[in-house]
Amino acid sequence: MKFIIFAVVLAVATAAPQYEAPQSLSRYGDSSEEVAILRHDFVQGDDGGYKLDVETANGIVVAQSGSPGEEGAVVKSGQYSYTAPDGTPVVVKFVADENGYQPQSDLLPVAPEFPHEIPDFVREQIAFAAAEDAARERRPSAPSASYGAPQ
Repeated sequence: MKFIIFAVVLAVATAAPQYEAPQSLSRYGDSSEEVAILRHDFVQGDDGGYKLDVETANGIVVAQSGSPGEEGAVVKSGQYSYTAPDGTPVVVKFVADENGYQPQSDLLPVAPEFPHEIPDFVREQIAFAAAEDAARERRPSAPSASYGAPQ
């Protein structure tokens, strides 16, 4: 009996799929470049606030500070900078507080000033929706035939 159990366990172990270790997947493609950290200063305050300064050998610079906000949230402000792959220098200043994350950069898209020109197709859609609303209000309201008392 022990031999049969041993044979079954051996057969199951042999039939089990053999997995290879996954290849290291980088979100930056095949780059395995390691970048040196030139500066990393982190100061934790007694009141829960902090100050962080980081600089790497590939030109990334981060400077931010934070302090406790309302209801346990952390209010942060600072900036980060780096060079984009096309060589463009990127600088983003930000505040993150009860109003959310608010970045500022010359490279971020900006909505047009209001009032601005409203395209004709938008005006047509607004008029169509208004006509539908007016027609709906003119129709008498009748009980729905699809809903009734349970039987």
